[in-house]
Amino acid sequence: MLVTGKAHKVGAHIDTDAIIPARFLVTTDPVALGANCMEGLEPGWVKRVHKNDIVVAEENFGCGSSREHAPIALLGAGIPVVVARSFARIFYRNGFNMGLVLLEVGDDVAKLRDGDKLEVDTENGRIKNLTTGDVVQCNKIPPFMQELLDAGGLVPYVRKRLAEKQ
Repeated sequence: MLVTGKAHKVGAHIDTDAIIPARFLVTTDPVALGANCMEGLEPGWVKRVHKNDIVVAEENFGCGSSREHAPIALLGAGIPVVVARSFARIFYRNGFNMGLVLLEVGDDVAKLRDGDKLEVDTENGRIKNLTTGDVVQCNKIPPFMQELLDAGGLVPYVRKRLAEKQ
């Protein structure tokens, strides 16, 4: 998967209530959730986002409540990839289960600034900063997790596997 978009840098310990506040959890519709993405961090944040833009975060992105709505909101806002120093473990798994690409880059997150144009190559585990020329290597997505992403998340993956057995 190759994604090119603008980096939207956020800080550390961005919790799921900042990504999608509880008052918006009355639906699982990606478009409705996406319209309110990051509303708990900065009202109107999503108005700056375009399809295929990339969230870049510091450590522990997605901490707090375990809610699948958070990765759905990011996807609904048009964000297919989040790059972070590190992720909260439950968010990490929920993200892949919902079909959101999550890439941990450790201290190299400092090479990615707000507003930079990034090219993310998940197949080769490479993030190229098209603004500065810096290249950040990250771990490739494990094959099983890539299968989940290719299917569109855990539920479509399971549906596909069940259909293959019939």
